Amino acid sequence: MMAVDVLCEVNNCKFWDEGNKCSADRIYVISNTGKQAESQEETDCKTFDPEH
Repeated sequence: MMAVDVLCEVNNCKFWDEGNKCSADRIYVISNTGKQAESQEETDCKTFDPEH
């Protein structure tokens, strides 16, 4: 099942929307440690794009 709402608290991202919603069409998350991560700290959202 896919997530209905994707929440984001990074309000300087161009995809940030009111109510801490992500307005991106797709979300791309990677692991910093290869193909698996053991904690949230080992992941990054590559969808982030700073708002200018």
